[in-house]
Amino acid sequence: MGDMVFKICSHTSWREAEAAGRYAGAPVDVADGYIHLSSAAQVGETAAKHFAGQSGLVLVAVDTALVANLLGDALKWEPSRGGDRFPHLYGDLPVGAVSWVRPLPIGARGRHVFPDLATGDAP
Repeated sequence: MGDMVFKICSHTSWREAEAAGRYAGAPVDVADGYIHLSSAAQVGETAAKHFAGQSGLVLVAVDTALVANLLGDALKWEPSRGGDRFPHLYGDLPVGAVSWVRPLPIGARGRHVFPDLATGDAP
C-alpha cells in the first residue's frame, strides 16, 4: 500500500464514478486539466477553503501506489499559488485505486468532520 492522497467530491458524483469505474473530476478539475487532490496535511484546509458549508460530500482516499501501478507517472506533486506542493492527477481516477470512501458530514461548529485519515474509521 502506498501513501494516501484525498479527493473531496459530492456523494452523487462519486456514485456515478463507481458505476463508470472511473472518476473524471469535478468541473474545476476538467477546466484545469487534472484532478485536484490533497495530502493528509492539506485536506482539512482544502475542505474549509473550497467546500465550506457544503453537505452531501464524501472523502475519497486514493492509494498512490495503486495509481502508479494503473497510470504510471500520472500523479504529479506541483506547487500551488501559495507555494505548497499539491498532488494533481493527469487522467481519470480509476475506482480500483481507491482504498476507501467515507461521508464528510458537517459538524456542530460548521466544519467538516473527518474520519481517521489512515484507516477511514469514524472519529
